[in-house]
Amino acid sequence: QVQVAESGGGLVQPGGSLRLSCAASGRTFSDYAMAWFRQAPGKEREFISTINWSGESTRYADSVKGRFTVSRDNAKNTVYLQMNSLKPEDTAVYLCAGASGHYGGTRRVDYDYWGQGTQVTVSS
Repeated sequence: QVQVAESGGGLVQPGGSLRLSCAASGRTFSDYAMAWFRQAPGKEREFISTINWSGESTRYADSVKGRFTVSRDNAKNTVYLQMNSLKPEDTAVYLCAGASGHYGGTRRVDYDYWGQGTQVTVSS
């Protein structure tokens, strides 16, 4: 069993930056691929990014490629999402997820453990 908890959300102006963190506990963190999803009101949960167990392999949704960067620090049991050039359409609840395996996919069902999410609002 793995518990994950997100932090770092908030209100930011268009063009601004935020860094989200996801702290994990309960099992060996490096055994898990991690991912970020987001969900806006009235919309489906959307894949944002995934990172493999070592941090050497990452994937991004086209909507965030070039603006968002995922990373992890296995010594701190934490995964990060650096978000730059934020747009109003990035407004959503951002959720961290963990998969039992070294590599994760892009589907919600690929992940076993989920946090409660952190709100990101991009508005002037």
